[in-house]
Amino acid sequence: MVAPEHILRELADLWITLGKQGQAEAGAGVLRACTLTLVVLAEASDDAAALGETIAALMPEHPARTIVVRLSGAGERALAERVYAQCWMPFGQRRQICCEQIEITASDAALADLPSVVLPLAAPDLPVIVWSRSARLFEMPPFGAIARMAAKVVVDSAGFADPKRALRLLAEMARSGILLGDLAWTRLTRWREMLARLFENRDYLAKLARISSVRVVYDGAFATAAWYMGAWIGDALRDAGVSAKVVVEAGPGPASLSVELAGDGFRVALARQEDRLVIAVDDAKSCTNLPQPSDYLLMREELGIVRRDSVFERTLASAARLAYATD
Repeated sequence: MVAPEHILRELADLWITLGKQGQAEAGAGVLRACTLTLVVLAEASDDAAALGETIAALMPEHPARTIVVRLSGAGERALAERVYAQCWMPFGQRRQICCEQIEITASDAALADLPSVVLPLAAPDLPVIVWSRSARLFEMPPFGAIARMAAKVVVDSAGFADPKRALRLLAEMARSGILLGDLAWTRLTRWREMLARLFENRDYLAKLARISSVRVVYDGAFATAAWYMGAWIGDALRDAGVSAKVVVEAGPGPASLSVELAGDGFRVALARQEDRLVIAVDDAKSCTNLPQPSDYLLMREELGIVRRDSVFERTLASAARLAYATD
């Protein structure tokens, strides 16, 4: 069994060692930085090197005490741990900045013990953010207790086998008071910005009332994103007094996600084609770069929102209703 007090002693010893090394090597010491506690829940099969690079990239902007929990799967009830540090030296400075990292390996049978281990390790008086990279864990009974210890829980519904069920479970969790983020929604930030920007054009805005249908087409990897996009557009149109039928459907094609708003001789369409976003208004077309955002970019955005996101919460509820209304 992992003892939190033992880990805290190891952290104290780590800082003493780092401080001595900093004095010996550069004479400027080491600065300890922390603005939150980031708990990362990852399967043992998750690429450890890639995850480490993502966490390291996040630290300069969102320095955190990071607790990486590696899920070892079925087996006897077991927890194990190790402590280390992420350090970097800002350009033009001689003093290193370091963040603490704790790695815990947990079997499925030991998941119920995680809150009692993690909470004493959280940095005092700072928010706890849980980033769950495991779709399997989300539906396990211990996840509820893990989620409730956090100021915010971030998931990626794109990795769930059943998109509709994922939306329903997320909506239920949001209604219970848990603050959520979903990377499937975060990937739509540029889409939403580009669509909103189109209707800053007065001519297009004047034609908004003509829209009578919204069609979102996706491939498997973008299922929950498609429901989010359809729900967000439907809500925005209703707010503007426009009633439009929203259809979300799977379909083959080169675009992994496409959106079309149409009615009475007016058409607006957005479609991903490889790493480009193609935008069409009637017969006029343009395109802009739209590379797939990395986990680093997505989490950087989510870590900057440690508060209720009313637009996301409303869209999540609408997306869940829209998905099940088609059954």
